[in-house]
Amino acid sequence: MKSYQNQAELLKEYLLADPIIPSAVIGGIIASKLVYDLAHMASAIHFKSYYSLSRLQRIEWDNRVISTVHAIFITTMSLYLVFISDLFADNQHAGIVILRKSTLSTFALGVSLGYFLADLGMIFWVYPSLGGKEYVVHHLLSAASLAYAMLTGEGQFYTFIVLMSETTTPGINLRWYLDTAGMKRSRLYLVNGVMMFFAWLIARVLLFIYLFYHLYSHADQLKQIHIYGLVLVCIVPVVLFIMNLIWFVKIIKGLKKTIAKRH
Repeated sequence: MKSYQNQAELLKEYLLADPIIPSAVIGGIIASKLVYDLAHMASAIHFKSYYSLSRLQRIEWDNRVISTVHAIFITTMSLYLVFISDLFADNQHAGIVILRKSTLSTFALGVSLGYFLADLGMIFWVYPSLGGKEYVVHHLLSAASLAYAMLTGEGQFYTFIVLMSETTTPGINLRWYLDTAGMKRSRLYLVNGVMMFFAWLIARVLLFIYLFYHLYSHADQLKQIHIYGLVLVCIVPVVLFIMNLIWFVKIIKGLKKTIAKRH
């Protein structure tokens, strides 16, 4: 019991240490709800076939708008923080990479965590319509990693590299919309499949290989983080990478099937 009390006090200390953390998480949840409501209203006005969909299809339609907006936001933030800003640049005077953070990076992680919590709630609400066990596992691992990196500042660099995989989300959602609209035989559906293949290869396969290489080349820095952080930085990306490879095989099979139908 004492151990749980100590952990609760530690969590409270982390949350109160930076007021931007609860604000960002709550903001992410509220933004998700607002986007969901706006998507519902806009779709009802601009898409005549919207109300011909089933209730679950309309929920998924609106929910995919949220994931698309989040993907654009967090991909932009990740690309800026990792490749454009000097926050994680190889500069010996800036401290070790694995412990670097900033107000902006912490805010971005908080908003993203809010989204994942909101989306997890949506998944449980209509389970398994929005995704089965693999989606629950994916979201729980993502939320745990985001929360730890946000609260402790450890491993934010690697967290943002993993978050770049959200680049593929808009393409996945577009494919679902085209399928739902009965456009599986359209040229756009084929182009989408090809683009998804390359986006997935780069963002969810090659980028993860770069992450593992960076971890290996900076292995000495791993000694500076706690055991929980070590597990999240080293184990979670491996699990997600395996899931990405499984989904990548499905994408290849689907693309082959789509091409075969056009000949």
